[in-house]
Amino acid sequence: MTVCAIEPPSASGAVGVPEAGCVITADGSYAARLAPAGDCWFAERWTLDGPEPYAVPLPGNQPEEPGTGVQPMGDGRVLVHRPSASRHLFSLLYPTGPGTGELPLGTVECSEPGTRLVLLPPAPGGARAYALASGPRSSSVWLVAGGASGPERLAEVPGRCSGGVWLDGTGRLLALDRELGGRIKTVTVDLERAVVSPLLQIADDSDDRLVLADPDSGLLLISSDAPSPGQERLGWGVLGSTLPVRFPECLRLPDCVVTPFAIQPGQVLTPENCAVGLRVDGAFGTWVGTWRPAERRVRHLPAPEGWLAGAGVWTPEGVLRLPYATRATPCGVSHLTAAAARGNAGAAEPARTGGEAEWGRTGAPEPGRTGGAASARPAAPSEPRPPAPPGSEAPAPSVARSAGSAPARPVPLQQAPLGVL
Repeated sequence: MTVCAIEPPSASGAVGVPEAGCVITADGSYAARLAPAGDCWFAERWTLDGPEPYAVPLPGNQPEEPGTGVQPMGDGRVLVHRPSASRHLFSLLYPTGPGTGELPLGTVECSEPGTRLVLLPPAPGGARAYALASGPRSSSVWLVAGGASGPERLAEVPGRCSGGVWLDGTGRLLALDRELGGRIKTVTVDLERAVVSPLLQIADDSDDRLVLADPDSGLLLISSDAPSPGQERLGWGVLGSTLPVRFPECLRLPDCVVTPFAIQPGQVLTPENCAVGLRVDGAFGTWVGTWRPAERRVRHLPAPEGWLAGAGVWTPEGVLRLPYATRATPCGVSHLTAAAARGNAGAAEPARTGGEAEWGRTGAPEPGRTGGAASARPAAPSEPRPPAPPGSEAPAPSVARSAGSAPARPVPLQQAPLGVL
């Protein structure tokens, strides 16, 4: 069985323990997480853009609850989201000499039963922060930090929404996965005009989600059950391209959960060469995968000890930075270069036979963008094994095909009206 995860699985199954992860700003300068202090938790900011990473503890007047959300801002402050029944309180924390300063921002009331409010991923620029309130019948996008005066509701979207992917470098266009009429389709919300438009619709009877997007290259990571009804698969396309959405066989790992978490930026004219970081959860634990659409194979590498699983950021030069915390190193960043991944025969997965299912198209053509992929390379499959340290042979899990896969056929894929920019 192959599983595609839209939200990373929890790193801890214990009650009252937050997920062992962190949130990184869009430019990779800062990170924030809930750090343990005995039986308590407090916000912690990591500075990542200096010669060495370092952490600044930001304990408040009282310990944080495990359900508290944290997000770093571009100026080094940390936004905290404290849910309390139907009220959601937001504050900014910042270091003040030996103590912690706190700036209350206000509250958001979610009185309708069944409404869930979560912080959206960090917006480009780092000056603003947003939250998504998802109710049974409609969802709202809130500006919770960076506004003129307190939280402000910017747009309302019919249906229950989840996810959240930024499509541009200004923080104006937000993609949300909307459940409406029994199906999930991705829509675009223009936060300046409060206009909602379709973005992703591969087939009428499919569930289609946007997992990641890179504004520089237009590369999109997509999850859909269109090529294999009843089974979600990871695919890729290019925003503005006329080429079909493709679903590589190499991203189908038996008995594993595959979660894309970072795309290499800066590849403006070559989206097929963008490196993608993958979190892979299997029977042998959690490890890191790297993949490029042009390579059509996943390379498997052991995760650093204490990896804050699912967190990481690519540099434009092709370095994957993975934050980790251990007893000996409470604030560390492991560097994995794309060139090293290509040259590491022990950790890399052999190329597999089998091509890509092609479904849908990515809207109207856009000059200067391509979306092609290299042809498949034959190789013999191998049995699944846990990832091994660099230098030792560790074949990756073999690729399983679905006997009931639907035949590939082009289906129109709608796109947000980017011309307004």
